Amino acid sequence: MDATPVSPLRRRLLLPIGTMIFLCLYMFYSCTGSCTSLPSSGPPGQPGLLSQLLLRPQPRAPGEEGSSISTLYNGSGSKKLPQAIIIGVKKGGTRALLEFLRVHPDIRAVGAEPHFFDRNYDKGLDWYRELMPRTLDGQITMEKTPSYFVTKEAPARIAAMSKDAKLIVVVRNPVTRVISDYTQTLSKRPDIPSFDSLTFKNRTTGLIDTSWSAIQIGIYAKHLENWLQYFPMSQILFVSGERLITDPAGELGRVQDFLGLKRIITDKHFYFNKTKGFPCLKKAEGSSKPHCLGKTKGRTHPTINPEVVQRLREFYRPFNMKFYQMTGHDFGWE
Repeated sequence: MDATPVSPLRRRLLLPIGTMIFLCLYMFYSCTGSCTSLPSSGPPGQPGLLSQLLLRPQPRAPGEEGSSISTLYNGSGSKKLPQAIIIGVKKGGTRALLEFLRVHPDIRAVGAEPHFFDRNYDKGLDWYRELMPRTLDGQITMEKTPSYFVTKEAPARIAAMSKDAKLIVVVRNPVTRVISDYTQTLSKRPDIPSFDSLTFKNRTTGLIDTSWSAIQIGIYAKHLENWLQYFPMSQILFVSGERLITDPAGELGRVQDFLGLKRIITDKHFYFNKTKGFPCLKKAEGSSKPHCLGKTKGRTHPTINPEVVQRLREFYRPFNMKFYQMTGHDFGWE
């Protein structure tokens, strides 16, 4: 049977299409060797950057797993001042929150605490900007320095940088927080005074020593009053440190909503580590392996006299009530 003759019009169309296919194949095979040899951000022996990216699922819709595809653009984009800052509180769960948020492809965060608005302000905004990772359009630059929340000058300084900045505060039962704070200091300085002696000005009368910084940090209402002079409550999100442990996906959902991002980080990103007593990531940013916070997190607290704990509860109770009223949220610290 004779083949159907190819019309002149079809012949003219086939030539440029065939040329395009040839060029695409040529470019693909030319790129394969060089692209896959891009250095990995992990230890030796891991696949190249392109291979890592190709092995990860890409986000397609809210609720689907995010990827670290933004790492492909480390040399692209520009360094911007942060649009969102985790400002507190110390020993509240700020490191866990930051590590969880970095899974989101639209969040780029600096790892180390810059301490710009409390210790390094005299170095200027250009110095601060240089610390930030590069971001593409639509990505959010973020940093965390927990001491900002209790630094008197920090609200005015951040407002001078950006009145639109979004602020996140991880809060925790102040009694548990002060014990955790003491535990951290004790691990670094075993010769410090006992918890009881630091807590009380007068042990007999039960007068709490509010000059101890660890006690001061937990008076959240007092510090919040300072921030509300410069930022409306709508720009401040309070994350529960307790629920960050019991329901990390739920708290991360609130944070993603607050930042105007798709809810990509969900419960499928976490598993509970019984040894450490808190959730860990199934896959951390830039890795395909499970990741838990370091050994310095989840330390065993020393045994504290129950009478001292009860006195601290009584001390913090009125401040907690005021904080609940200010935020419109009852954190249930009793």
